[in-house]
Order: sequence, then C-alpha cells, then structure tokens
Amino acid sequence: MKLITLFSLLLASVIAAPAAEPESDVQLEKRATFATFAGTNAYWLPFLNSDADIDKTFAAIKAANLKVVRTWAFNDARDSCNGIYFQCWSSGNPVINTGSTGLGRLDAVVKAAEKYGIKLVLPMVNNWGDYGGMDVYVSKLGGNGHTSFYTNAKITAAYKNYVSVIVNRYKGSSAIFSWQLANEPRCQGCATSVITNWASTMSAYIKSLDSTHYVSLGDEGFFARGSSQTYPYGGSEGVDFEANLKIPTLDYGTLHMYTKSWGMTYDWGNQWINDHAAACKAAGKSCVLEEYGVPEDGNARTTNMNTWHNSIKSSGLTADMFWQFGLTLSGGKTSDDTYTIYTDESNYGQLVRDWAATRV
Repeated sequence: MKLITLFSLLLASVIAAPAAEPESDVQLEKRATFATFAGTNAYWLPFLNSDADIDKTFAAIKAANLKVVRTWAFNDARDSCNGIYFQCWSSGNPVINTGSTGLGRLDAVVKAAEKYGIKLVLPMVNNWGDYGGMDVYVSKLGGNGHTSFYTNAKITAAYKNYVSVIVNRYKGSSAIFSWQLANEPRCQGCATSVITNWASTMSAYIKSLDSTHYVSLGDEGFFARGSSQTYPYGGSEGVDFEANLKIPTLDYGTLHMYTKSWGMTYDWGNQWINDHAAACKAAGKSCVLEEYGVPEDGNARTTNMNTWHNSIKSSGLTADMFWQFGLTLSGGKTSDDTYTIYTDESNYGQLVRDWAATRV
C-alpha cells in the first residue's frame, strides 16, 4: 500500500476511527520502519566528483546502522555556471543541468542509496545563500525581498518547474523517503500564514506528481506562541510549527536544534525535544529531529548528545538525524563545520553506531 495511504490510516485511527480494519503485516512493517530510526545529514554527497567516494560513504553509513540520509537536491549557479550545478541562472532564467556535471551527480547518489538500502530526504531549495538559495529566484525573476519567494507567481512557477523535474526523475526509485520543500524556510517578520499557505500549496503540488512518497517541509520547528515567548517560541521567523503540522499534504513534522546558535543552553535542548514530541502527538503525526549537534568541545558533545538521545527516547519523538556525517575520502576529509562527527573520532561509536542500533 502507498505510504501516504498508510499515514492517513494512522492519523484517522488516532482521531476517531472506531471500526478501522486491522492492518496487514506489511502495513505494520512499513509503519514501524518510520516509527523509529536514526539517520544523518551529508549535504555534500551530490557534489562529489567520484562515484567511488559516494559508494564508500554509503557503505560507511550502512555499517553505522543509519537508515536515512538527508542531502541537497539543489545547487543553483547564479552567474558563472561552472563545475557541478543543477540549475543555471546566467541568462536570468533557470536552465536545469541534467548532464554529468548536474543531476548526473544526484543520479549517482540515488543509485548508491538504492544499492545499500538507504533512504533519502531531498530538499528542493535552500533558505540560505549557500548553493544558490531562494534569493537567487528573487533576484533573477524580479521579486522584492525574501518574502517574494513564497508569494510571487513567476517565482512559484520556476520553483514548481524545478520540483517537477526532481520528483519525476526519481519517484520510481526505492531510495526516496521524502521530498522536502526547502532547507530551513524562514520569512522573518512575515505573518506565519505566508509560509503555511506556501507549504500547503507546494506540498499538494508534489502529491499531484507523486502520491507514493512522504512530503515534509524541512523547517526548524519554530513555534509561534506569542511575542512574549523566548526566541524559538515567539514566531519572529515567520514559522508556526503547530499550524504547519495541520497541513494534510505534509506527512510528518521536522525540527532542527542548534542551542548555542540560538542563544540557548544545552540543557534547554531537552525542553525543545519534549515540547515537539507533545505537539506531534497532539497532531497525530510523526516528527523527525532532522538536524542537531554539538560543536566538538572536549566532552560537551558526548555528554549533551547522550542526554538528548535519552530525551528523544523517553519523549517518544519518532526519529532523529544528526548533523552531520563525516569520513575521509579520496580528496581528504569531508566538510567540517565543527558539528561533523567523523568515523575515526573516539565518540563516533557511542554517538552514532551504538545509538542507531537502539533505533532499529
């Protein structure tokens, strides 16, 4: 049975379906696979030139018991369209690169994920300027500020065109876990309805292209509980996690957690986990802590990530994907933003492999 149908059955049973038919063993198995898993992020995978390096990465991820990997399905070249890029804007209008230096690299990632039985989460655009981002669409297509990405009809059409190419190219792959609307969408100072309306429209559009796979927003999980609340709860970034959970064509919720970057303590992270687990339970939806970590700082990483893992388990939060996986490839070590956990680090076994084994 299609996964979205399974999710609808689960949601209906939570709300009020007194006479629902018993689920088959296959249905239960699929639902249980999403019930708990540990995953990771490796945004850089499609930007590797070597298929052998991609294969080596997935082999290491498989060996670590990690089930799902989130990696970028976007790479917009603003003006100079050289090297690896997925979409070129040098002419002012987007031209999708389906060749060996374009989506051919993402093809290699999908193929390797299929080989190792790893699922993929594929975000379609970045909120930030890295690898292009929403503001490339805005600057090239005549928008007026970041808000335009969510509201301008010409920008919407360009984004939908790119999404349709990605979804139609890979929807037949066994590796797809979720299509994701964006990486960390924000609209600072906007009414939260701007992103909620955009997410509703775009998730419905993806469902019209592919009703088989999950669709997620990719947001950081910011609440909008009033301006008197602390930063991640006040709504200043234009995101309302609880409102977005109600969108029927978004199959599960996402949240990120960067305590130090947000001016919070490591201990505060346990509250963040518990509050989201409660909100997800109330909405009858599964949720994934899909980005989190601790910059390497003595024992801080081991201590605090172990504590958070305990909170994930006790709260009932569905799944987690740490930021980010690292190893040594033919060109040296993969991206190090201080949050990376490399396979040769002393705490790798405990924080990655051992934790993942408990989530199988």
